[in-house]
Amino acid sequence: MAAANKSIDRLAARRVVPAEPTPTGPLRLSWLDRYPTQMALIESLHVFKAAPDRPATKTGSTDAAASPARTIERALARALVRYYPLAGRLVLSESGAQQAVDCSNAGVWFTEAEAACTLEDVDYLEAPLMVPKDELLPPTPAGDGEDERALVLLVQVTAFACGGFVVGFRFSHAVADGPGAAQFMTAVGELARAAGQGLALAVPSVEPQWGRDAVPDPAAALVGRLPAPGPGSQRRRLEYLAIDISADYVAHYKAQYSAAAHGGGGAAWCSAFEVLIAKAWRSRTRAAGFDDPDSAVHLCFAVNARPMLHASLPRGGAGFYGNCYYIMRVSAPAGKVAGASVAEVVRMIKDGKRRMPAEFARWAAGELGAGGVDPYQITSDYRTLLVSDWTRLGFAEVDYGWGPPAHVVPLTNLDYIATCILVKPWAHKPGARLITQCVTPDRVAAFHEAMLDTSC
Repeated sequence: MAAANKSIDRLAARRVVPAEPTPTGPLRLSWLDRYPTQMALIESLHVFKAAPDRPATKTGSTDAAASPARTIERALARALVRYYPLAGRLVLSESGAQQAVDCSNAGVWFTEAEAACTLEDVDYLEAPLMVPKDELLPPTPAGDGEDERALVLLVQVTAFACGGFVVGFRFSHAVADGPGAAQFMTAVGELARAAGQGLALAVPSVEPQWGRDAVPDPAAALVGRLPAPGPGSQRRRLEYLAIDISADYVAHYKAQYSAAAHGGGGAAWCSAFEVLIAKAWRSRTRAAGFDDPDSAVHLCFAVNARPMLHASLPRGGAGFYGNCYYIMRVSAPAGKVAGASVAEVVRMIKDGKRRMPAEFARWAAGELGAGGVDPYQITSDYRTLLVSDWTRLGFAEVDYGWGPPAHVVPLTNLDYIATCILVKPWAHKPGARLITQCVTPDRVAAFHEAMLDTSC
């Protein structure tokens, strides 16, 4: 049998504007929205299997109006009535920094595409990708005078021959953080499902809030920049690795922590995130083989700051979709991390999380700048591991009428920044999945082996 044709055919690209008139004019971005590391379009792929009760549709067929692409496009237009800033463009300064959103209703670029193969033919986009990611992500429109730096949102829906489809997003980090982007996608899903059921749902269940004035603007805050590959350690290319983690694996380390905590008088509960990130940090530190055991290694993770700004944000933060997070840093000697038990590393992470409210308050008051500390600086220092938890953002629950995604694929263009992302596994499968890009190719086998070893 001939190999399946895995090429993607882009059929049309068009602007989707709000379905009703919306306010116009500029909206101010917060300090955190304008931070240099937000000057990027965050990319992700969301893989949906075919629904048994919904046959595959082809462009030009009589039922094409019910296709995933057309369904999502109509719901997108409805969602933009409330999320109208996403249909605007970023206003750039002379230096190219993002300053505000011009609510001009310029529209969201929407691309409709088809694949002749099935999702099974491309292994449901498991790594390594059998289809180049750029074919599944919406392209920057050519010949329309668009500046990619000013774009807020681009969407591509690719229909596969099996009736499944992939939604590719490119979302400006300047306008929404992870919870905010998931909130918008959830709204599109609610409106799509309502339309599919013949219901006239006028608004999403969560009312979006702009509320950027509530985010602190500390005068003394230092401002870093997105790192570029440079000399020495910054030139390291880091290897991609996805690891599926069973529920028993998580339970094993939770029990280990609980037993240690009872003996030490500490809190006996820990989260799956804390367990898995502790295991990943220790495994990476061991595999990397840092020469000096007394040199510090760092674990950085973003924490939702909405609870800290509850009184300042409109409606207590419910519906706020702008950037609202703080990056916590946990540091320890490499030898200590490598030689510790997972329970001991979990305790280090918990200590860092307990510091978060007080540290965030000091940053908001401008008290951290004098010490030369920039908590939001992303670094390509090989001794730093940047981790993120996607399991609670809401991406895995988005439903356009075909059920939630089989899985979500976060993408990165920076293969020299050590990262570890916790995502939900395949739908209805217990456990978790770690997507890592944190060690050099010659060390990936040692890292993987250390992650799988549950003897200690």
